[in-house]
Amino acid sequence: MAFFDLTGQTAIVTGGAAGIGEAISKRLAAAGATVAVADLNLEAARETAAGLPNGSFGIALDVSDPASVGATMAAVLERTGRIDILVNNAGIGGRVTRVDEMSDEDWLRVMAINVNGPFFCTRAVLPHMRGRQYGRIVNIASIAGKEGNPNMAAYSASKAAVIGLTKSNAKEVATEGICINCVTPAVVRTKILDQLTPQQVDYMTQKIPMRRTGTVDEIAAVVHFLASPDASFVTGQTYDASGGRATY
Repeated sequence: MAFFDLTGQTAIVTGGAAGIGEAISKRLAAAGATVAVADLNLEAARETAAGLPNGSFGIALDVSDPASVGATMAAVLERTGRIDILVNNAGIGGRVTRVDEMSDEDWLRVMAINVNGPFFCTRAVLPHMRGRQYGRIVNIASIAGKEGNPNMAAYSASKAAVIGLTKSNAKEVATEGICINCVTPAVVRTKILDQLTPQQVDYMTQKIPMRRTGTVDEIAAVVHFLASPDASFVTGQTYDASGGRATY
């Protein structure tokens, strides 16, 4: 018996061309899914998808633009006929700065991608999933959404919003075969860390009992379970992948 088998399913991974998103795309494809690697960088999305099996493909997506989201979801449906899995992974860290030194643009850009993006994408796929009485949505949040990282107010607030969005949405469709959960990684070694100072990265790492950063593959493994049919009695949950940092 194969566990967490995704054969015949279609998965959309936002921000799927690099980092955690790329690892998730690879993991879901290896489990049998056709993966739509959706990314603002279409060239990178196509490059990532080219190495994946099951007819996986790259597609352009700006998660902050509802028109782009609608067009992308429609294109995936036209191509595959179904959307079984949505992984809302696209996100940015934003500028590291004190609240009183943060510009309107700094704040709004983080919210547009990290909060509006999962909302727009979830709203776009839910009618299809409800019609089929099946679906898995996995949102990538962060431990920062639980604890708050200093000088990262926009990022921390946006990830707290993702956790709240997950819990609310999950309850709305709990009787319709749709499970919605989120994963809250601690610091993971990806290019997003390039946006932070070494001091900021060290601050976050030292709070992890394992005293190391996570890997993209470790996050992808948790997402794989939550995206599978086996996670049929798990919804509205926040799954920590934090090396022991979070205790609630």
